[in-house]
Amino acid sequence: MSFSVRNNGGDDLYKPLAEINVTPLVDVMLVLLIIFMVTAPLLTPGVKVNLPKAASATALNPKEPLVVSVGRDGQLAFGSDEVALDGLGAAVKAKMGDDPTRVVHIRGDRDAAFGDVVKVMDRLTLAGVAHIAIVTAPNGAKPAAAQP
Repeated sequence: MSFSVRNNGGDDLYKPLAEINVTPLVDVMLVLLIIFMVTAPLLTPGVKVNLPKAASATALNPKEPLVVSVGRDGQLAFGSDEVALDGLGAAVKAKMGDDPTRVVHIRGDRDAAFGDVVKVMDRLTLAGVAHIAIVTAPNGAKPAAAQP
């Protein structure tokens, strides 16, 4: 609480002011904003992959796709959940529901074995997925660690 000096000629020389100091509130909010800006990119789901570069890479569809990630060591993730190769087709079909036009994006690490990516594509095709896209980074751009 702050006090001000007022000279009314009476005994009430020091009266408290009813003002709110918002500076600490603004400081706390700015710190929280910075914390969220730094941590938000780290919270993206999936396996950390180093995407290969391609000159013909285009932007992803803004509609939220189904993402299957293939890690460097062959580790599979469907969204943020780790999944075995045998259960991949059923998990994707359950998430697709009745929408056969839904696109499944495969994010394969640049150092992943080509055979692992082909196995994933084969399982998805056997499960009835008609639209499969392979995600790459644009040529000249740094590969992102975890893009959705």
